[in-house]
Amino acid sequence: MYRTGHWGAALLAYAPLGYLLLRSDPILAFVGAGVVLWLSTLPDVDVRLPIRHRGPTHSLLFLALVAAVLGAVGAALGLGTYRPIGVLPGIGLGVLLGVVGIGSHLLADMLTPAGVNLLWPLPAESRSFYVARADNTLANYGLLGLGVAASVGVLYLAGPA
Repeated sequence: MYRTGHWGAALLAYAPLGYLLLRSDPILAFVGAGVVLWLSTLPDVDVRLPIRHRGPTHSLLFLALVAAVLGAVGAALGLGTYRPIGVLPGIGLGVLLGVVGIGSHLLADMLTPAGVNLLWPLPAESRSFYVARADNTLANYGLLGLGVAASVGVLYLAGPA
C-alpha cells in the first residue's frame, strides 16, 4: 500500500483504542492518533536504507522492537509531572500504540500480492490476502476513507468529554 492506504489502515485500527482514550483523556487520544499515524509509515523507511524492502522493517520482530521502545517511553512519561498516567498504564499505552501503528502497516501490506514475511529473519513465505496491488488508487483511498469514517464515528460516539 501507499501512504494514504497506510494512514487509513492505521486510523481504522486505532478507532477502538481512540474511543476509549477519548472517554478518559481527549488530549492523550489525539496524541496517540498522531503517534499511530506516524508509525503507520515507519516500516517503509527501508526504501531509503540499504536493506531489502519488506524485509526486517516489515516483520513481527520490528513490531516488537518498536512496541518495546514505546513502552519504555510510556514508562518514562508515566513518571513525569505533566499529566502523569502512571508507569504501568504508560507502558501499556506505549506498547499498544506500537502494535497498532506497525501492525496496521503490516496488515495493509498483506492486502497486496507481494505480502510480507512476518517471521523475518526466518526464511518463510510472504503472507498475503491478495486483495489489491500496492499502487491501486481505489484500494489506497478506500482504506483512507474507511479510516476517516471510523475516526468520525468514534468522535460522534464519544460525544462531549
